[in-house]
Amino acid sequence: MKPTGPLLISAFLIGWMFSGLAASPQKPLSGQAPRVPRLAVARAGWDQEAAARYLDQRMDLWFTGAKKLRTGQTEVACVSCHTVLPYCLARPALRKAAGQETPTPQESKVLDGIVRRVKAYGRREPLYKSENSQSRGTEAVLDLLILAREDARHKRLGPDEPVREALDELWREQRPDGAWAWLDFGLEPYEAADSVYYGAVLAAWAIGNIPGYAGSSDQGASDHMARLRAYLNRQYPTQNLYNKTWMLLASCRLSGLLTHRQEQALIAELQRRQNSDGGWSLYRLGPWTWSKSSVPSVPPGRPDVSLLSESDGYATGLVVYALRQAGVPTRDPVLKRAVEWLKANQREWQIGQYHWRCWRAYSLNHAQQRARSWEGMFMSDGATGFAALALLSSD
Repeated sequence: MKPTGPLLISAFLIGWMFSGLAASPQKPLSGQAPRVPRLAVARAGWDQEAAARYLDQRMDLWFTGAKKLRTGQTEVACVSCHTVLPYCLARPALRKAAGQETPTPQESKVLDGIVRRVKAYGRREPLYKSENSQSRGTEAVLDLLILAREDARHKRLGPDEPVREALDELWREQRPDGAWAWLDFGLEPYEAADSVYYGAVLAAWAIGNIPGYAGSSDQGASDHMARLRAYLNRQYPTQNLYNKTWMLLASCRLSGLLTHRQEQALIAELQRRQNSDGGWSLYRLGPWTWSKSSVPSVPPGRPDVSLLSESDGYATGLVVYALRQAGVPTRDPVLKRAVEWLKANQREWQIGQYHWRCWRAYSLNHAQQRARSWEGMFMSDGATGFAALALLSSD
């Protein structure tokens, strides 16, 4: 993905590829929040309605501002890791917690766009023609993950037609080593050299969500899955803690990824990395290389390392969610402190013309003061989505 201006954009899939460029660390507001039912907030200890509202509004902004891709006879807004993927994971869970069965208009629009992209395989505009194989590999993984999660939510007995088509696309794009070509623009944590492993883990997580597929006797699928497992197992020892956390999530859905000893060692390492305030820092889940082979590796910009070293909503939400999925009990002291941190750090923020109640996280790539527009909240989209998932799984 080539930068198109002084501001590098790293989205995790097709779209403005903007690696969570963060907004300047504005101070939280006091007394300006939209009013919400007090009982709902008091019961949960956090404001589920505000989290849902933030995610919905961010998706509306994404539909407006994201790159539009020609898909058959129409155009579809691209899918991004920092905004769209957390939305597709968290919003149905928030809806269920609120007793709402009907998908939001934003959910329906995202799924419709993905189905259109899958059905138009071979007849659709790639994200970047100069990075065609990377664009295809990245899109194949994310499309399947979102569709497979939707199948799992509906408790279908087997994959529906869009999932089967997405699976076919996934296997067509798989490399001989078992992974997928992945967008690499030296932007962490989504588009750097180490993101190839991340993408392969997401593919494993997607496959593990497809009802009945992991035990398929189809020889072609078995060969593909064997290559994927071999790649993940072979490369696992050299991965940073961020990629290993995603591996823990995938291993909860697909067997043959982590041994019991590896899983317990990873859980213990995540617990040791907890900050004194109860949260985790994305920066400290590294090391990060920004695709650079020489040491020391440095980001393309000048992010505030002191700010990045503090606990943030994305790392904390992701780690808590992974630990809960792995079966760590809510009464565990590490999780109890982390949940307290999450409930205490859903805060009011004024970002430009917008007023939101959400969790924050910041860019690993750029100085925080460089972003004062809607793009500046990309990492906070992931933070709010995963914080909600973590709290819902812990309640």
